Order: sequence, then structure tokens, then C-alpha cells
Amino acid sequence: MAGIMLLERKGALYKVNMGEPVFEPDLVPVKVSLSGKKLKDGKLLQYPMKVHNKNFRITCVSMGNPHAVIVVKDVQAVPLAYVGPAMEKHRMFPNRTNVEFIQINNRNNITVRVWERGAGETLACGTGASASAVASSLLGLTDRKVHVLLPGGKLTIEWSAKDNHVYMTGPATEVFNGVINI
Repeated sequence: MAGIMLLERKGALYKVNMGEPVFEPDLVPVKVSLSGKKLKDGKLLQYPMKVHNKNFRITCVSMGNPHAVIVVKDVQAVPLAYVGPAMEKHRMFPNRTNVEFIQINNRNNITVRVWERGAGETLACGTGASASAVASSLLGLTDRKVHVLLPGGKLTIEWSAKDNHVYMTGPATEVFNGVINI
């Protein structure tokens, strides 16, 4: 999600409305051949993708930017530096994509590694955590509220059934303070 984000302070944590997830392939955007394949309620779930002669199943979500989410048994076993760039630039994604590999720990906890388009592997990504939580819920693997463990820390993501918005709650730490003379 781009633009100004309004935060709600909850003690030492901050909550932000990440907006509504978008699933329609043309809006994510993702270009796929749907001949012989059907979308499930307009959503691209577990769609086959081949990268470096390895088969993956992607679930596509936009949180203001495109995401391809892949469920794996062990996120640490994924050679992210090898497959991430190829997935990011795959012809299916006209604007490139962020890639999340997610491990389902239980119905309320997932572990995520993110390959962010244009940046590489990142320690944390709010839209990536949101897309991962939405995808895992859509696939029936988790509840609508999950704790997302990223290398940079833990976020709580809730996909509200009431308003269809995704809410992210986590800590915020000042990492830099400076002045720029223009």
C-alpha cells in the first residue's frame, strides 16, 4: 500500500490499516493462461509456476503492490537468493513481483521469508506479511488473525471479516534521525 498511513498506538505497538487485498489477476497484475483452468471466486490460488526447472504453486495477492505467496514445509531450506530474482522478473509479472515463502507453524503462526522486488531478501515487509497472512487464510491453512515471524521480528496481521481490510500490528523503532538541507 502506498501513501500516507495512519497509525494507532497500542502501548508499545502500532496498528496500521493496510487496506483491502486485491485478487483479480489483471489488477495484481499477473498474466496467466487460464485455458483449462478456472479461478476460484476470481482468485489465483496455488497456480503452477516453473522456475529453474522446479515447480511451485503461487497464490497472488496485491496489497497495493504485487505478491506471489508460496507455501513450503521449511522456509530456511528455500534457496531464496537463487529463486527469488527469477520469480520477481518472471514473465507472468509485468511489473515484477514480491515473493514470499511461508511456513505454516499452526493456525495462528506462520514464518515468512521475503524477496522484495528491486531490493532482494529483506528482514521484514509489511505488505509481504499482509499478503502472506491473507493467502494462508484463503487456502484454509490459518485463521484470519495470525502472528507472522520474519527475520526482522514479529507482526500480528488480521484480515477483518467485518470490513475486508488488513490490519498490521507491531513495534516501531526509530532507526535514523537527520536533517537534509535543500
